[in-house]
Amino acid sequence: MRLALALLLTPALPLALAAPAAAQVALANAQDAALLVFMDQAFDARVMLHPEALTRLGFKTGYDRLDDYTDAADVREQKLVERQLRDMRARFEPGKLGENARVSYRLFEYDAERRREAFAFRKLRFPVTTNGSPAGAIPVLLINNHKIDTDADAEAYIARLRDTDRVMREVAATMRDQAAAGVIPNKVNFAPARNDAKKILVGAPFDDGPDSTLMADFRKKVGALDAPAATKERLLADARAALTGPFRRGYGALIAALDEIEPQSKGNFGVWNLPDGAAYYADRLKASTTTDLTADQIHDIGLTQVAAIRQEMEAIKREVGFEGTLEQFFDHIRTDPQFKYPNSEAGREQYLQDARAVIAGAMAAAPRYFSVLPKAALEVRAVEKWREATASTAFYNQPSADGTRPGIYYVNLVDMNQTHKVQVAAIAAHEGAPGHHFQIARQQELAGIPKFRKFGGYGAYVEGWGLYSERLANEMGVYKTPYDRFGMLSLQVWRAIRLVLDTGIHSKRWTREQAIAYFRANSSVSDTDIAREVDRYFNWPGQATSYMVGQLRIAELRARAERELGPRFDIREFHEAILGEGALPLNILDEQVERYIAAKKRG
Repeated sequence: MRLALALLLTPALPLALAAPAAAQVALANAQDAALLVFMDQAFDARVMLHPEALTRLGFKTGYDRLDDYTDAADVREQKLVERQLRDMRARFEPGKLGENARVSYRLFEYDAERRREAFAFRKLRFPVTTNGSPAGAIPVLLINNHKIDTDADAEAYIARLRDTDRVMREVAATMRDQAAAGVIPNKVNFAPARNDAKKILVGAPFDDGPDSTLMADFRKKVGALDAPAATKERLLADARAALTGPFRRGYGALIAALDEIEPQSKGNFGVWNLPDGAAYYADRLKASTTTDLTADQIHDIGLTQVAAIRQEMEAIKREVGFEGTLEQFFDHIRTDPQFKYPNSEAGREQYLQDARAVIAGAMAAAPRYFSVLPKAALEVRAVEKWREATASTAFYNQPSADGTRPGIYYVNLVDMNQTHKVQVAAIAAHEGAPGHHFQIARQQELAGIPKFRKFGGYGAYVEGWGLYSERLANEMGVYKTPYDRFGMLSLQVWRAIRLVLDTGIHSKRWTREQAIAYFRANSSVSDTDIAREVDRYFNWPGQATSYMVGQLRIAELRARAERELGPRFDIREFHEAILGEGALPLNILDEQVERYIAAKKRG
């Protein structure tokens, strides 16, 4: 790498003009290598500001600290990003880089410029909503990511319990500052956020019950240590003191802030109700879709897709012999006991077993559709009880960077009466295989790309792939019954509805009641999921638009490749063209597929 850096510092242009082709390639390779070093150092510098991210990646640097949640920390990071962008532009010229390195250069530049644009709206983002908060995120980090292999690791865990007090006070201060500026969360946020926070404080050492979630986790991890009994007892005593002292005080400070601010909330509104809300929403749409589509355009796309998917659902309705309207069929799916699991622990376990079976089937079929599969394992887990109220219906957690922690598909089983059997297969396909796991875990395993690409992403690409995978699973034979296919379509229309509702809420000023009514009229999704989803859209402007915008682009690119290549089209090669460079903004993904088509034609 020192050689590459030395070559980079010499006057490159005259050498490149005079040198033969082989020398030009060598120079480009040296610059490519130097750019990779630069970008990885830039990534390391940024991630060092986030001890929690380091832990999620599987590293133990900053193991005894939590993140800085102040605005000053955001400002420091922004200055670092701007400095890194200036340095890259000063040191590297895109025209002298190889093809892959030029993509990395463009993405680094794109990400820095996008972050700059979004930075102006940072004080409009709520740190505590129904989508989650540090009150839930910190226990998740400690339980799922903080490994205890040594006494020092256990001490670091305890230090993080103590540091929680600082975090909660920083978050409470941010909420009060926002409220003073007229940036107040919607009413729907307060009760779930408060209740989830309080659930963390249930059990020993907070009361006389069995161990609380965190105490049980710490006791289990310390119990597995190869350490003297006296050392283990000291660690347990220190953890109890940390939990009942600074940890509980921190949660109390957050709950007090929620109690103080809640009376100031006047209802549930889109971001149009915030200062500079229209510009903020435009920024969020640009970030989520990686396009310049307007709210009106996205709304219209949603309406068109809802209508088209309803026609597909009508066909399934006829196939199964249901007599009645599509809306009546929705109610049939929603309410008929044959489509329900028992609302019991046995019912929850059956759901998990069924989801695992779906993923096993997808894995067995995958070699016919993919030339490269992720190496990391994939697990299916239920969302922990203490965060069910604010966790989404289903989501994916990426593996650790070193591969020791698997990818995890989480499903929220808070109320089995509201969980549909018909959706099990499609949700597993989206969150697990061939969906997020095949893309996100695979991306982390790519060689020769910088870390910010390994561990980053773009919503339209990532969620677009997940949604594309739901339909791909049908081609792969994952769905065994017409009802499974209807479940897939119910998820597809769900994402089309998101285009309508996100823009309706934040641009067209729809009420929560309007949004819920539209959702219910056009889907068989349960009432619990509908309410949870609508609240998510209110709190996460723009994000819900990423799924279908991305899926439609991937489907369009596949249709183009099939049309232009004819019998030479290979689905495995196409998927490699989509996945082989990791996540990309949609315009750059277009270019990637065009290169694949052109190369295939030449070959």
